[in-house]
Amino acid sequence: MPKGERVYVALGSNLGDRASHLAHARARLATLPRTRLAALSSVEETAPLGPVPQGPYLNQMALLETELSPAEILQHLHVIERERGRVRSVRWGPRTLDLDIVRFGDRQVREPGLTIPHPELPRRDFWLREIGELDQIPSLHE
Repeated sequence: MPKGERVYVALGSNLGDRASHLAHARARLATLPRTRLAALSSVEETAPLGPVPQGPYLNQMALLETELSPAEILQHLHVIERERGRVRSVRWGPRTLDLDIVRFGDRQVREPGLTIPHPELPRRDFWLREIGELDQIPSLHE
């Protein structure tokens, strides 16, 4: 498969078996068509963001190389979330699994339901750390 575009996907969970939800997401990302799971950051626990009281999150960043479009990737991410019981009822609320496209190559996308780079990127220190960790892996720069 050709290398494709580099896509950073954030994985997060704060309901149920958080580690299992992230493991499921990692396994499913590795099976996406015309896509390669290139690297994973460390998993870290973070405090929830937003106004809704809830428990802490487990977070991780995945780096994909894909030939799919942003809309196609987003569609696959929503399927993976639903497989883990994700229900979109409360904005900023707790969730079994949250998968977000954080960056997609150098693209800038502004469409209903999809903004790239993710508008919260500058305010999520843990995402910036995780991206930095992935960018330090020498083999990714070849």
